[in-house]
Amino acid sequence: MQLRRVVVTGMGALTPLGNTLDAYWNGLVSGLSGAAPITRFDAAKFKTRFACEVKGFNAEDFIDRKEARKMDPYTQFAVVCADEAIKDSGLELDKEDRERIGVIWGSGIGGLKTFQDECIAFGKGDGTPRFNPFFIPKMIADSASGLISMRHTLHGPSYVTVSACASGNNALIDAYNYIRLGTCVAVVSGGSEAAVYEAGVGGFNALHAMSVRNDDPATASRPYDKDRDGFVLGEGGAALILEDLEHALARGAKIYAEVIGGGMSSDAYHITAPHPEGLGAELCMKHALHDAGIAADEIDYINTHGTSTPIGDPQEVKAIQRLFGEHAYALNISATKSMTGHLLGGAGAVEAVATIMAVKTDIVPPTINHFTDDPELDPKLNFTFNKAQERTVNTALSNTFGFGGHNTTVIFRKYR
Repeated sequence: MQLRRVVVTGMGALTPLGNTLDAYWNGLVSGLSGAAPITRFDAAKFKTRFACEVKGFNAEDFIDRKEARKMDPYTQFAVVCADEAIKDSGLELDKEDRERIGVIWGSGIGGLKTFQDECIAFGKGDGTPRFNPFFIPKMIADSASGLISMRHTLHGPSYVTVSACASGNNALIDAYNYIRLGTCVAVVSGGSEAAVYEAGVGGFNALHAMSVRNDDPATASRPYDKDRDGFVLGEGGAALILEDLEHALARGAKIYAEVIGGGMSSDAYHITAPHPEGLGAELCMKHALHDAGIAADEIDYINTHGTSTPIGDPQEVKAIQRLFGEHAYALNISATKSMTGHLLGGAGAVEAVATIMAVKTDIVPPTINHFTDDPELDPKLNFTFNKAQERTVNTALSNTFGFGGHNTTVIFRKYR
């Protein structure tokens, strides 16, 4: 069968760098760090006392107060991002066949704050089960897609992908497939997470996964730096409107970029550690290139998973060098988690937005906080350290990998 072409016609973002698409992109290009001491709770006794929090956000500025109280913060982030993306796309939903517009979202954890708060309240009680009637609806990860579909009366496929930090990319790949197969004309897709709470920070500290650079939070996320010591937890999300090209052209939509391929793989190695040789990372990029029908040397920029962990960063670089060969030296590589922190299930979405904007503007956002070269990494590779770089970006690739060995890649190209 003839597959449909898929384009991105709208985007929205709510991130530690800014609460709109424009503010987020300007923060990335400026090399802004979103990391600062935690304000959400008293973190004095935690090993890590900083994070990349969303700043100045009040859900009730966007959502009716009564409805906002029924949502966990990760769902509030999702709803607000989706609203911005739909508005940005120019879709007039009253004129559309709502049965062919879906919502496919990604979240690795879902309603962590809700779960934490309800369990604490029960533990402090006398054993009598007194739970909020919205406990389960607020906590379950699929509430995000359900509430977005209800808010906009969208009757197409609606669900949430859960594959840890690969969730956002998984959602985008599924949305891409539904459209190119002709099931949907458009899908609201993306991802969100809200884990900057005691359970999230304490849990990742127990895994020894996060940076403990409490004396200098702004420079704590240091992908590819010799002295990196773990990731910085972030929160927020992003939404993208993926749309059938013919449908977009017929309504005169602006087009940010075309989605041309997606790839997935499994490390089948360890529940939290990546494959030491980057096997799964290489496979998902290879599958995405094959799906797109392009050669490796057609890629100009890779937005890497690049979390700033000692073992994670080198395995992805190994995979890139094996797959791309000599072309690896012609690539721009950057890890925008150096600025946003790690948004877990929302990472794929916010990084897809960064990758698409690089394609649209021919500006590659930087990997900030580079101070010391890592002797294990090839110094001839262009990691776009510390400052954004201008170059022609015709085709770009975005990676996200998750606990459980889940690996995902999405490829975007200038619309022609």
